[in-house]
Amino acid sequence: MQVLMFGWEFPPFISGGLGTACYGLTKAMTRLGADVVFVLPQPVDTSHSSHVTLLTPEGTVPARKLHDASARIRILATDPRSAYARPQDPAQRRQARPGDLGSAGLHGSANRPGSVVKSHYGGDLFDEVDRYTRMACRLIEGYSFDVIHAHDWMTYQAGMAASAMTGAPLIVHVHSTEFDRGGELVNQRIYDIERRGMHYAAHIIAVSSLTKSMIVSRYGIEPAKVTVVYNAIDTDDRPEVEPPPRIRTHEKTVLFLGRITMQKGPEFFVAAAKKVLQQMDNVRFVMAGSGDLAPKVVEMAAREGIGRKLIFTGFLRGGDVERVFRIADLFVMPSVSEPFGLVPLEALSYGVPVIISKQSGVSEVLTNVLKVDFWDVDEMAKQIMAVLRSPSLHARLSDQGRAELSRLKWENSARQCLELYERMRNRPIGGGVCQELEANN
Repeated sequence: MQVLMFGWEFPPFISGGLGTACYGLTKAMTRLGADVVFVLPQPVDTSHSSHVTLLTPEGTVPARKLHDASARIRILATDPRSAYARPQDPAQRRQARPGDLGSAGLHGSANRPGSVVKSHYGGDLFDEVDRYTRMACRLIEGYSFDVIHAHDWMTYQAGMAASAMTGAPLIVHVHSTEFDRGGELVNQRIYDIERRGMHYAAHIIAVSSLTKSMIVSRYGIEPAKVTVVYNAIDTDDRPEVEPPPRIRTHEKTVLFLGRITMQKGPEFFVAAAKKVLQQMDNVRFVMAGSGDLAPKVVEMAAREGIGRKLIFTGFLRGGDVERVFRIADLFVMPSVSEPFGLVPLEALSYGVPVIISKQSGVSEVLTNVLKVDFWDVDEMAKQIMAVLRSPSLHARLSDQGRAELSRLKWENSARQCLELYERMRNRPIGGGVCQELEANN
């Protein structure tokens, strides 16, 4: 099975769950025998590559290729001067912090309709999406594929263009929608791209039934055109590492890890923290992440008088993420709208008990966790205190939650995708996306 896959991030260039999901899914697919070509909007540093190896082709072709015969995955990375152009005029374009992609839906925030969406390296993300699409058209010349798989709205144009060029069917993978990221204040241009990609595609993959419902109700898609494939976690290769020593051994640590944006509900975490601290003093809350609401949440913590008990770490990655999990006694995800939510799986893999909002896709697959409506901070606080005060409850949630991960393997998700590919073979959808882009530029 020859698979062309489009994604906006992949380790080591990773800022959130999208890159983690793409990594886990492709690695499992290659184990099952698929040949995957993965197109990225930037080169990958060889010193951080895992199951892929970077090779620089001869000549002046504006691409870098990753290949590993055993993993059967090649990554074509577009020229960073086109897909990730750095701003020429500092007054007009800014350098964004890691994890800040505006309403791109990775580690960003919701923008009001009509606003300019920024990227990691500055500039208008819509321009970068167009450049990525044009570059993708050039990169795949001469290749043939059985199926095309595009992850989230930033890659839908490239997916449609590749389908038109190759005649291969397009499958779009919805990890998040604009309604998840912005509520009712959607960016109309992003919504239009999402809707066009979904209607153009031969089939749609949703990361949860919650997301499938959103696709059907908000984008006018027939339910039969959408298949739910849940995300997963792979901990087989993770080495056992001793947790770091606690700074204050008598204190319990409650962790929030994710984008500090409206979608993730950080203000509800702070409100619940205040209620817990009114009854328990030996608790410290940690907020790990970055986002547009970070300044507001810091001010909220100070205003509520809990600033000394609430630590803001900023954006974490790599070993720092592992360390923060290993000192946590409890993880809380109070998301307002979470299509899936990979972080609770990560927390459980470290034996950390989990509280998640009922408004999350991951709540559909996890049983040994506590669930609460994101807005019910009284109940959230009660659940936090129950876990921290009861060693038996803590142990049960930790042990049974960790055991529950055994059925949430990427190989199962990859097998579902490959079965879908077989059904979709020879069912292309026409279009002239490449020609349209070239005509406009």
